[in-house]
Amino acid sequence: MAEHLLEVRDLSVEFHTIGGTVKAVQDVSWHLDRGETLAILGESGSGKSVSASAIMNLIDMPPGKITSGTILLKGRDMLKMTSEERRSINGAKIAMIFQDPLAHLNPVYTVGWQITEMMTTHGRSAEQARARALELLQRVGITDPQAATRKYPFQFSGGQRQRLMIAMAIACKPDILIADEPTTALDVTVQAQVLELLQELQQETGMGLLLITHDLGVVAEIADRVVVMNSGCIVETGNAAEVYRNPQHPYTKKLIAAAPGKGAMAHERDRQGEPLLRATGLKKSFGAFQALKGVDLVIMPGETVAVVGESGSGKSTLARAIVRLDDPQEGQVLYRGNDLLAMSPREIFGLRRDLQMVFQDPTQSLNPRMSVFRLISEAWLIHPDILPKARWKERVAELLVKVGLKPDMADRYPHQFSGGQRQRIAIARALAMEPKLIICDEAVSALDVSIQAQVIALLEGLRREFGLSYLFIAHDLPVVRDFADRVIVMKAGEIVEEGSVAQIFDAPAHPYTRALLAASLDPDPKIQARRRAARHEQEGLVSA
Repeated sequence: MAEHLLEVRDLSVEFHTIGGTVKAVQDVSWHLDRGETLAILGESGSGKSVSASAIMNLIDMPPGKITSGTILLKGRDMLKMTSEERRSINGAKIAMIFQDPLAHLNPVYTVGWQITEMMTTHGRSAEQARARALELLQRVGITDPQAATRKYPFQFSGGQRQRLMIAMAIACKPDILIADEPTTALDVTVQAQVLELLQELQQETGMGLLLITHDLGVVAEIADRVVVMNSGCIVETGNAAEVYRNPQHPYTKKLIAAAPGKGAMAHERDRQGEPLLRATGLKKSFGAFQALKGVDLVIMPGETVAVVGESGSGKSTLARAIVRLDDPQEGQVLYRGNDLLAMSPREIFGLRRDLQMVFQDPTQSLNPRMSVFRLISEAWLIHPDILPKARWKERVAELLVKVGLKPDMADRYPHQFSGGQRQRIAIARALAMEPKLIICDEAVSALDVSIQAQVIALLEGLRREFGLSYLFIAHDLPVVRDFADRVIVMKAGEIVEEGSVAQIFDAPAHPYTRALLAASLDPDPKIQARRRAARHEQEGLVSA
C-alpha cells in the first residue's frame, strides 16, 4: 500500500475535569493523501476539533491526555517526536486556519509582521519574508498589499481576516492545511470566494486539505471524502456524494435531514393592522462612511422579517439603531406607536424587556466571570417583576432544555462550552426576558445543522405560543428560506429589494439578490456541482 500523507490510527483523547473524565475522541482512524480534501463532519462536541488539535500538538495537557493511538506524518509518528521536532513541523509542514481569525491574530502587531514572523521562525531571512508576505497578500485577494501590511487585524473585515489567516498558513508552503470551520461566520459570496481560493491553492501546491466543518454545503462544495463523527467516534466514512445520497448511520441521516432550505416556504401573512415596530428614514454615519442611508422597516406582530446582505451592507447597524445601541442621526423608530429615539434612558428602561437582541459572537456578549445560571437569571434581578426568586433555578433549567442544553450546565462558565453551545446560552438569556421582539444578529450562524434546526423550531414555536416577532439578520439563505415571512435585501446601507420569501427566492428582481442566491451552498453534492459549473461559466462570460 502507498504511504498516506497523514494517517491517524486508533486515536483516543480524554479530559480530566472536576465533573469526571470526558472521552472526547475514542479510537478514531482516518487518512489524508496528497491533493485530497477530507472533511470531518460533526456537531459541537463530536471530537472533530480535538482530533485536529492533537495533530497540531495544541491540546493542553493536563487536563487533556492522549491515551492511545498514533499520528503518522509520511510514516513518522508525531506523538513520539520531541517538542522541538513538533515545532519545526507546525507551520512548515502542517498549518492550520481557525474558525475565529480575530481571536487568533495578535491585535497589537501589524498583519505584515505576523505573516513575516511565520517565515522567519522557520529560517527565512527578513527580506525574503517581506517579499513573500506581499506576494501572499496579493494571492489571497487583499487589495493594496503594501498598505495592508501596515494595518492591524481590527482594520479588516471578517472575510479579509480569514484571507490573512490563509496567507499566514500557506507562507511556508505546507504539505497539509487544516481548516477548522474556516467559513462559518462569512457571507455567502465571501464563503464561496474563500473555498475557491483554498481549492486553487491546493491545485497549485498539491497539499492535502483537512476540512473540519458542520456545514453540509461546504462538504458538498469542496470535499472528496467525508468522515462523520458523533460523541468522539467515527460513525460513517465514504465518498462525499455517496454519503449524502445513501447515508448508513442514523446520525448521518439526522444531519442530512436537518439541512435547511429543503422545506416548504412560509405563506405570506396578512399585514393588516398596526405594526409592532416601524422604522422610517434611518440614517447613520461613522465619520465619512454612511452605514445607513434612509432605511425604512415594518415588523408586524408575530412576523419574522429577515435582513440579508454582505458584511458592510448595514444589517447590524440597522439592528443596533433600533435598540439604541447606536443612535441614528436621523429617522424614527416607533414601537407600538412610541418613538424609541425620543425617549429618555429612564423611559426606555421599561421597554428593554420587550426588545431583546441575540448577538453574533457569544464570546463577546457573555460575561466570562458569570456562571450560566447568573447569566440567565441576571434579567430577573434587573426586572424583578418577571419571576419570583424561588423559581429562578427551575426556570433556568427549563430554558437550557429548550435550547438543547442540559440543566446541570447551569453551574459552568462560558469558556467551558463550544461556540455553538455559547450561542444557545445567549438565546436562553434573551428568552428569559419574555420579550415581544427578538433581534437575532447572526444568532444561528455558528450552530450545528441539527441544533440550528432545533433552535429555529424553538423560535418558531415561541412565535406561535406567545406571538413573538423576529428581526432575523443572517447570511445563511437556506435558513432564511425556512424561517422568515418576509425578506429585506441590503447593500451599502440601502434596501435594494424587499418581498415575501417566495418572491425573493423564486423570482429575485435585483442582480445583487440573484448573486447572493447563486453563491449559496446546497448540501447535495450533485446540485452544488451544477451550481459551481454555472458560476464558472458565468464568470467566463464576464471575463470574456
